[in-house]
Amino acid sequence: MANETPIILIPARMAATRLPGKPLADINGRPMIAHVIDRALEAGIGPVAVAAAEQEVADAATAAGAIGIVTDPELPSGSDRIMAALREMDPNRAYSIVVNVQGDLPTISPQSIQAALKPLEDADVDIATLVAEITREEERDNPNVVKAILAANGRALYFTRATAPTGPGPLWHHIGLYAYRRAALERFVSLPPSPLEQRERLEQLRALEAGMIIAAAEVDDPPLGVDGPDDLERARIMLAQNQ
Repeated sequence: MANETPIILIPARMAATRLPGKPLADINGRPMIAHVIDRALEAGIGPVAVAAAEQEVADAATAAGAIGIVTDPELPSGSDRIMAALREMDPNRAYSIVVNVQGDLPTISPQSIQAALKPLEDADVDIATLVAEITREEERDNPNVVKAILAANGRALYFTRATAPTGPGPLWHHIGLYAYRRAALERFVSLPPSPLEQRERLEQLRALEAGMIIAAAEVDDPPLGVDGPDDLERARIMLAQNQ
């Protein structure tokens, strides 16, 4: 990745079915988005910006030390949101690698964010992501735990909510953090949703169906994704213990 400059972009919006107002949900006296920004800044790989759907989220991001960019609230996905923010803040294309950290991962480790850059050392890889080996039996058949099916070289062959592949060997929990080459992100958001993407409800399948190469780096443990009130309470406990 010689001469390539990364930036971390965090998409965030207040509308969420199970946890409305998620980016500003209180975790030990600070909004959730501030904790995600902390982890991103600690990774130390480049500047951190929040692509927000609302001004109040952008203001919270600025207060936490990130760049806050307000984007169209009607944008259909986080990928579209970070692309819109990038175009606004970097028209001269200074940043060639875009790391998309989800705004509901307050317990993500800085080391995991750093690890997402590793697969991009292969010039043929368009998009990098993360996986962790599934060690809890209840996650093997849980459709909310997305499985990555990987070749021996770490390249992704498929992503699914099913329990796959069959037979002996590890199952990989996909972690929804991506590092894109800028050109790959631009191409990705220009594509329409693909048939498999719509069937599995997994956006990354759009890239695979278009022939883009996704490769994964392995990390030790998946971060907690905060989807509902129970997850929020778990995040409060985990972060209080870490502090």
